[in-house]
Parts: sequence; C-alpha cells; structure tokens
Amino acid sequence: MAELRFLGGTGTVTGSKYLLRSGTASLLVDCGLFQGLKALRLRNWAPPPVAATEIDAVVLTHAHLDHSGYLPRLMRQGFAGPVHASPGTRDLCAILLPDSGHLQEEEARYANKRGFSKHKPALPLYTEDDARASLKRFAPVPFGKETEVAGEFHLTLQPAGHILGAAIATLRAGGVKIVFSGDLGRMNDPIMRPPSALEEADYLVVESTYGNRRHEQADPEETLGSHLNRALARGGVVIMPAFAVGRAQTLLYFISRLKARGAIPQVPVYLNSPMAINATRLYHEYMAEHRLSDEQCEAAHSVAQLVHTADESRALNGRGGPMIIVSASGMATGGRVVHHLKAFAPDARNMIVLPGFQAAGTRGAALAAGATELKIHGDYVPVRAEVVKMDSMSAHADYTEILEWLRGFKRPPKRTFITHGEPSAADEMRRRIEETLGWSVSVPEYGDKADLR
Repeated sequence: MAELRFLGGTGTVTGSKYLLRSGTASLLVDCGLFQGLKALRLRNWAPPPVAATEIDAVVLTHAHLDHSGYLPRLMRQGFAGPVHASPGTRDLCAILLPDSGHLQEEEARYANKRGFSKHKPALPLYTEDDARASLKRFAPVPFGKETEVAGEFHLTLQPAGHILGAAIATLRAGGVKIVFSGDLGRMNDPIMRPPSALEEADYLVVESTYGNRRHEQADPEETLGSHLNRALARGGVVIMPAFAVGRAQTLLYFISRLKARGAIPQVPVYLNSPMAINATRLYHEYMAEHRLSDEQCEAAHSVAQLVHTADESRALNGRGGPMIIVSASGMATGGRVVHHLKAFAPDARNMIVLPGFQAAGTRGAALAAGATELKIHGDYVPVRAEVVKMDSMSAHADYTEILEWLRGFKRPPKRTFITHGEPSAADEMRRRIEETLGWSVSVPEYGDKADLR
C-alpha cells in the first residue's frame, strides 16, 4: 500500500471520503455529501480532486448521507466500478439515496418557483433516477468475510454498532493493514449492539464526532419523557428533527415505552418521513445487529401514525397541539421537518427536540446555539419555541467510548489519523489518545496525503 489521501471528513463531520492507492488500483472509502457551512457544501459542486474514472471501486462504511450521499454524483462523473458495502448498508442506501435525489429535485423546483435561489435555474446535485442507477453498482459483502475488491485490496467488514449495516472496514494490500472505524456506535446503546473489537492495524483512521465531549449520563428515556411532558402540558407541538435511519427508530422506541407505562399522555405521534418509515421495517430483517425483540420492534413501529404523502404532511401544519412529530432530516437541512419548523417554531408553547449531533452551518446547529430566527426558503422565521438538546441520544461513541474501543488493540498502529470531527473535537481526541495511550497520532487536513509504506 502506498498512499492515503483525505478528500473529506476533515475539519468537519460531513463529506467523508478517503482515497487509497496501491499498485495500479485506486479505492475510495466512503463517498459522503458535504453538509452545513456553505464553503463545505460548495465542494459537492466543485470538480472532484480525483477523476471519477480513475477510481476502481468504492467501499461504504454505512448508509448515512455524509458517508454515502455523493455516490450518484460520482457516477454521473464517470465512476463505473463496484460499490462494496454490508447487506444492511445496501438496503438502507436503496431508501436513502433515491430519497436524497428526490428531495434535491423538489428543493430545486421549489426554489425556482419561489425565486429565492441565486442560481437561474436552481438545479439538483443529482436526481432520483441518478440515485436509483447507482444502486445497480452495489456488491454486498457479508460481515467477517475477507473479499477481494480492487487490485491487491482485500476488504473485511465488522459491525460498528452505529446503525443497521454500519461497519468497521479493514483493507489489506501489499502486506499492510489499514482500518477505517467509520462511525462507531455506543458501548451501551439501547438498541444497537456495541462496535466489534479489533486487535491490530498498521494504520488506523478513527472518527472524532464527540472527541471533546462525554454524553450525558442521565437515562435518555427518562429525560425525553420529562421534556415531552413539559411541552404537552401546555398544549404544545413537539418537533423532533431526526435522522431517518437510527435516531427516528430510537425516538419511537422510547416514546412507545413511555406511553406503555403511562409516563407521557396518550397524544398523537406522527412519523413524517418516508425514509424513516421504510428504514424502520428493516429492523425485523436484521435482528442480529440490534438488541430489540420482534415484539419491541413492533411496539416502536406501531406507536406512530405514518405520514406518507406531501398533502398529509402539510395538513399537520394546520393542526394544533398537543402532538409529537418525528421527521427528517436530523440537522434540519432539508426535507419535511423544515416546513414543520416554519409552521411551529414561532409559537412559544411548542418545543423543538434536537436528539443528536448538529454540524456547523446547519439549522440544527443554529437552534442549538440559541438562534432567535431561522432562514427557511428565503424568509426569516422567528424561533420562540423551546429548544432542547439531547446529546445523550447520540448514536456516536463519545471520547471515553472511543478510548475504550482503542484499548482493545494489542499493539499501537504505526500511525492513527483523527477524522470526522470539527477542529476542536478532532484535536482534543488527538491529545487524549497521545496522552492516554501514547500512540502516534495526527489530524489531517483536506487534501492531505499520507505515505503508508
């Protein structure tokens, strides 16, 4: 193995892309969308640093769009190789990628209709048809089976515990082994099983989303119930921006348990995300990857009324509280939840629950920072609703859990690269690994190259 190049996931928690070259083969590990700050989002539109036609294969660690969402664009640019991922990741991408293309088409159409885009006309980054075409490239790789993927590259996937299908990817080439953590799950997540233990790597690329923070130790179910009761008692509408894969299902599981024991009122609950509706069904198919029984899955899935159409979604905006709406996207960057925020954020009786990480430059991050208004569809919407942050519901390991996972290695990697974290989080993770474990660690910047001889 000769070279690793960092094309995303540096200085940010989005846009994860890592290019490996060995011999005559080039392999892209993750193919994520940049989200949040405009300077990052513009990278999605810029010519790629490496021609798509030069990439022989793609490996995906999991299906979230910050790791998979650029794939249809890459194929439009000429990538024609296979996409290697776990079966669960392939099935989730079959839901997420077409929906992403559809939303981009809808947002471009809406921008052109309302005239609030600076681009004339506004265009989608890719279409739903592009996304569906990309699914034909997938070559599922089962967990634990070493598979030849490109040239001398051999791939082994192990469960990462973050969401269904999420994997830790080990690549072997030329006698060198490099491990990509992907997004690591929690050691004691209420739904997902813990990340697999690994014992060795010559080189390691590890995430640092929560590299400078510990999760709250309070019981997230009890905390959620307390927040819900406060808002519902005043007749409020509770809006929960939730990632359609992972967070939405955890919220529904907690709400089902709270309702079952009478800890919250029997108010209407709506799941307003076609992606989340479809993703929720997959939990029955991948029972080995999570902790829930069939009965618990069914209880979580049946607690909410499913909102399928855009007309049904718009009708919710005309209703009053008390009610709970779980809707994508998790950082309020697009989708139906943005329309709900426009409708309900101005009313002080209502509540916005942020149950996960909010990347810089997103509406979710603005809400978490105490914004008094949000720019939505070219207009400024006042925020008077109560905003609640719940980091304890994160599906990412915090720095203590990452360190616990790293302690499983029998020998230090020659070098560890800290990625997928905002600058302060990545640097703090670097410091903790150096001081606690004594490893050789660095924090790469966008475009950096590393020699892996």
